[in-house]
Amino acid sequence: MFSSLRASARFSTRAFSSTAAEPLSAVGHKRAFRATLKDQNEQSLLGGGQRRIDAQHAKGKLTARERISLLYDTDTFREYDKLKSHRCTEFGSEDEKYPGDGVVAGHGKINGRTVFAFSQDFTVLGGSLSETNAQKICKVMDKAMKVGAPVIGLNDSGGARIQEGVDSLAGYADVFQRNVDASGVVPQISVVMGPCAGGAVYSPAMTDFIFMVENSSYMFVTGPEVVKTVTNEDVTKEELGGAKTHTEVSGVSHLSFQDDISALKGVRRLFDFLPLSNDKATLPRKPSTDSATRSVPALTHLVPDDPNTPYDMLGVIRQIVDHGDVFEIKPKFAQNIVTCFARMDGRSVGIVANNPTTLAGCLDIDASIKAARFVRFCDAFNIPIITFVDVPGFLPGTDQEYGGIIRHGAKLLYAYAEATVPKITVITRKAYGGAYDVMSSKHLRGDCNYAWPGGEVAVMGAKGAVEIIFRGKDVEENTEEYTKRFANPLVAAQRGFIDDIIDPEETRKVICEDLEVLENKVLLNPKKKHGNIPL
Repeated sequence: MFSSLRASARFSTRAFSSTAAEPLSAVGHKRAFRATLKDQNEQSLLGGGQRRIDAQHAKGKLTARERISLLYDTDTFREYDKLKSHRCTEFGSEDEKYPGDGVVAGHGKINGRTVFAFSQDFTVLGGSLSETNAQKICKVMDKAMKVGAPVIGLNDSGGARIQEGVDSLAGYADVFQRNVDASGVVPQISVVMGPCAGGAVYSPAMTDFIFMVENSSYMFVTGPEVVKTVTNEDVTKEELGGAKTHTEVSGVSHLSFQDDISALKGVRRLFDFLPLSNDKATLPRKPSTDSATRSVPALTHLVPDDPNTPYDMLGVIRQIVDHGDVFEIKPKFAQNIVTCFARMDGRSVGIVANNPTTLAGCLDIDASIKAARFVRFCDAFNIPIITFVDVPGFLPGTDQEYGGIIRHGAKLLYAYAEATVPKITVITRKAYGGAYDVMSSKHLRGDCNYAWPGGEVAVMGAKGAVEIIFRGKDVEENTEEYTKRFANPLVAAQRGFIDDIIDPEETRKVICEDLEVLENKVLLNPKKKHGNIPL
């Protein structure tokens, strides 16, 4: 019996010895895997390799990871899908794989607040968009919408990955759909830091803000070669779709910056004014040392009494807002209207204002489009809108009429009328004709509408009105009578179309008080699927 037990024990020992070798083999595999994982992680950090990184730097551009590092607070970025690579086997693609597949994506914090981002890596296959590349971008956007945080896209891509054919195109469409889904839910910011051409331009185009880097970024649907073939025009990439073109001529881009570093600083600064989402509770409010009751004596002489004398409206705005700090949107496009973010008693506000230094402050096609887009953004994200009015009307001329000023002007009217956020309006000098109605008048559900004593609310200026009413008779005498009757805000105040005629130096105090009262404003539009804005 004992011998059988001993035999059994030897068998057992041999059995354990035999199986003991297997765990040792498994451990070896794990060690090998860890070495491979380390190698893959190191490769992902290098993108397309040191030679291509050096080429990127030689162009004055940062790499995708360097941009991410500058965008976020130190050590807050958490990356997704660092090791993800494409599955394409066409045209030898299986022999050229890179961990991460040309885009760095994840989330982190900017000044302590969560934000999601993706950064295209031009060192990996020219930053071209593949099926898996698009999946990484979509994952970031989906998660941003789930948690209610903004999305920032750093664009530097040669376009669709041709080897993948329709899979790449499908990837673009998936990203486009996310742009639409996220619109009005979370803020979306695009920074074009290199090429962005063809269908790729439509993702930034649907985001809320587009920044560009001068002399290294460009956007166009068809490049110079195609333009030359079709129209026989000779044009450079910079002329066709550079930062100057899109910030000053087309209005596609909101701001341009000298280099990557200043562009990323600009994004961080803009982000500080924005809520995380359309949840009103995420609206930022900064501690302010600028008293809400501060009077502004300078305002009594900044605006000339003569309605034909220009002045800089931005200077007026700086006197009123916290610490004179404004973040202007599209400062080089449609300069006859100012759109900017600022703070009043620490609250973020959006400001729209006519600027008499350009086209006398008239509303034209470009100004209407610029302001309408800004008003709709503010309304979507619960940012109060303050409007400063000094407008002689809509710009006349065949160029404007043929270009569709009726349709485009209606966009601004529609945007103001639809907005349900707090709306405060101050007429600093004149508000003539239909432009008076459009610029956030009481009739468009303005909450608080004021005029300064030098303000005028009329169908048109005195000279033009008298020539029509009196057919050129006794012009001087009738002009004086018309001016006495209408060249002041008294009639509008008597009708209740403005709530008060206020002393200019009390403007800041009045607006800050109104913003506090309107903080919990509730106004609902009629139930509908959506309106049909005159696009």
